[in-house]
Amino acid sequence: MGKTDNNKKKFDIMNYFSVIRTIAALLLSILLVFVIIFFVSDMPGLAIEKLMLGPLETKRSFFNVVVRAIPLVFTGLGLTLCLKSGIFNISSDASFYMGAVVATAIAIACPLPNGIHQFVLILAAAVIGGLISMLPVIVNKYTKVNPVVLAIMANSIFYYFGLSIISTFFLEKSGSWGSYKFPDHARLGTMIKGTTLHYGFIVMIVVTILVIFLMNKTSFGYKVRVTGSNPEFAKASGIKTGAVILMAQFIGGAIAGMGGAIEMVGVYKRFQWQLQTAYVWDGLLIYMLANGNPTYIPLTAFFIAYLRVGAEIMSRATDLDPEIVTFLQGIIILLVASQRFLYFIKRRHDQKVSLMQAAAEEGGAEA
Repeated sequence: MGKTDNNKKKFDIMNYFSVIRTIAALLLSILLVFVIIFFVSDMPGLAIEKLMLGPLETKRSFFNVVVRAIPLVFTGLGLTLCLKSGIFNISSDASFYMGAVVATAIAIACPLPNGIHQFVLILAAAVIGGLISMLPVIVNKYTKVNPVVLAIMANSIFYYFGLSIISTFFLEKSGSWGSYKFPDHARLGTMIKGTTLHYGFIVMIVVTILVIFLMNKTSFGYKVRVTGSNPEFAKASGIKTGAVILMAQFIGGAIAGMGGAIEMVGVYKRFQWQLQTAYVWDGLLIYMLANGNPTYIPLTAFFIAYLRVGAEIMSRATDLDPEIVTFLQGIIILLVASQRFLYFIKRRHDQKVSLMQAAAEEGGAEA
């Protein structure tokens, strides 16, 4: 009985060091922003209150946070597949933007029954997004050009390509710049009256569950993780790493493309994106905060969306600009990306464990 008890693993909080480190980075970043607010604002107390509690003041404000988090979750999940395979493919913006363009084209030019219409445009956006995401890997194979460079180029190329499609075929000539209005049977309806929450939220939940299952419970997820962490071992184990990487890019891009389509027909009444999107950088931040774990992607996306909505409410109530959240994000990235942040705690713990193991082995040898 005593032997069984000794074999039981004791709880060790340092097994969750990465989570503790991320939480510490968030708290320290917020504290630094509070200090800055005290120095630059004439109403620091009100500014902090609106930043941290503003999104909870009304039902509409809270659900605005949820709506703002939806595209962040899609890009975060998409990048998880791409990056876990070992390829730094950041073409998610191209997939996201073209997903919105494809959704716009099908919404306006292909009248279909309600329900089928939304399904078709989201599916088409996913396929296009997946194919776009594969391009940097395919071109890299034949040209040896760095996939990061290819991905950045793809983001710009497909932005202008998508913008030209809208301007040429779907632009409404009168009024401000934008496409023709989407028919009601192509848009995602409102889930809760008095809010902007749309049914894309349900799709987001389903996709999140599927990605978690795919990455943690299937052989494909295992192959992606092994390929990304140790490609030579993966090849020696008989894993077709090329096919795994390519499929991971397709699925990641498909998720980003779905996000673009859902954002477009869920939030907007017409296509109005004249500027290039930058969701890929949000996705990278969320991926880093979640430590690459898809289970935590929705939580980190909600956190970022909460701060942004809070900053906007703070800006309307005080003399501060909402861009202060950008500064906060910069500090978070700096701390989370720094391998030395709180490393001394982990090092001391590892040294202590090593000494205890050595002492136990010496005692066993003497016995």
